Amino acid sequence: MNALTMIKDIGIVPVVRGATPDRILPIASALQRGGIPILEITMETDRALEALERAVCECRGLVIGAGTVLDAETARQAIAAGAQFIVSPSLAIDVIEVVKQHHVVMIAGGLTPTEIVTAFQHGADLVKVFPAHVFGPSYIRSLKEPLAHIPLIATGGIQFKTVVEYINAGVDAVGVGNALVPSKGGGSEEQWEEVAARAAQWVSAVQTERRKNAKGGSSGKLGK
Repeated sequence: MNALTMIKDIGIVPVVRGATPDRILPIASALQRGGIPILEITMETDRALEALERAVCECRGLVIGAGTVLDAETARQAIAAGAQFIVSPSLAIDVIEVVKQHHVVMIAGGLTPTEIVTAFQHGADLVKVFPAHVFGPSYIRSLKEPLAHIPLIATGGIQFKTVVEYINAGVDAVGVGNALVPSKGGGSEEQWEEVAARAAQWVSAVQTERRKNAKGGSSGKLGK
């Protein structure tokens, strides 16, 4: 299963900030035990690229990507380190072009209809609506009415209690940060087990709601 298919199938992209080489392996293992074989390592910290490379080398069966990619050079470095998908918080055409030249999955940032359409037209595989919580699920629903052909991932402020609303609004996936993987902490075995348990809860919520929607019986849709 390729990266794009995996992201859409699972519907959850854990966003790991402040990643270090020593913390990334237990985080990845916990997420995988919880049913999420996907990991987005954001690139804003000094050792993020090193953490990405270690995860790629040592974590089998995971789809691993780089997030907070703001320029083409960072995209190139992340792809060279083994990233299977690249995520940008903004509409960066140069990043999209470089990523697609390397045949890697591109998740480009976009908030307005113009940005979303532009990102998709330039080759983005998914468009990241960020920060999603500022406008909420109703905004996603409104976007999907004229832009149903564009796959969206909602990121920013997504909580367990709201994830079902975003799924019902029409996103293909959600990006989740501290609500799933804390950026700080001592890294005890108990903490990793908590991450695994949370991951399982998120997967169950998303998949259960998708099954209900497929049967036409969702009771969680907005406006009901």
